[in-house]
Amino acid sequence: MASPDPYATLGVSRDASDAEIKRAFRKLARKYHPDRNPDDNAAEAKFKEVQAAYETIGDASKRQEFDQKKRMENMFGGGGRSPFGGGMGGGFEDMIGQMFGGQQQNPFQQRRRQPQAQPKGTDVHVSVDIDLSTAEKGGEIQFQAQRLKVGANNVASKVNQNFRIRIKPGEQHGTVKRLKQQGNEHPQGTPGDLHVTIRIDAGEGKRWENGILIQEIAIPFSTMMLGGKVKIELPNGKSGLLKVAENSQPGDRRRMNNAGYNGGDLDLEFVLNELEELTNEQKAAIEALRELGL
Repeated sequence: MASPDPYATLGVSRDASDAEIKRAFRKLARKYHPDRNPDDNAAEAKFKEVQAAYETIGDASKRQEFDQKKRMENMFGGGGRSPFGGGMGGGFEDMIGQMFGGQQQNPFQQRRRQPQAQPKGTDVHVSVDIDLSTAEKGGEIQFQAQRLKVGANNVASKVNQNFRIRIKPGEQHGTVKRLKQQGNEHPQGTPGDLHVTIRIDAGEGKRWENGILIQEIAIPFSTMMLGGKVKIELPNGKSGLLKVAENSQPGDRRRMNNAGYNGGDLDLEFVLNELEELTNEQKAAIEALRELGL
């Protein structure tokens, strides 16, 4: 049985920023916490799923390992791959332990009697998060990536290396930048490349879907049912009143052209305004609605 997808469990896309994942976890953990759902086995099970998902991808390094593993599984049907570009049966750490030192030859190279091209190390994939301000204005950012470097006696080791890249003004979420020959080194060939995915953290209550910025709009239950207007503030700093139709539902959206990031489109998504604690008057009103079958 396949393990649950932690991204799906937390309700985020695979290109979500680390900060967005943390926000999603906090929201779901609060929703399904046993203290808020006493004697609710289903909520308890969901809470444990959310915790397990966050343990898998909530930490940046663990998330990178998970993504790398999934990338390898998708490329090679579940099998691993040598970081130097050949087949790999004993696992990554086994390969590190039997590096090509002294008189020992690479056993994978022995099968290649007539290599057609110079061998190349595998590419390295990392993601870097930036905020909206940096994305809009551009600039230079520094980040760290782990790669294999070949040293004395052709022994490879993991190293954490610092890199710098330029962010152009108006950089798009999901842009991939390639740094040539900055991936894993190969003892008999050239290094692979380093692929850097730029993730823009949209901020609290916002996220990306297929390049479109989504902004949540919290709406009271009464306004959802009866209609009305709510005040909104857009990413470009403008504010105004948004008309809400009768019988609107959580998840309904309104598209606003040219109101998103860098002049792009913006989707306003309705979410129910959840109150942490109800007043006695609010409880009485809800009880009255229940008696009316609402």
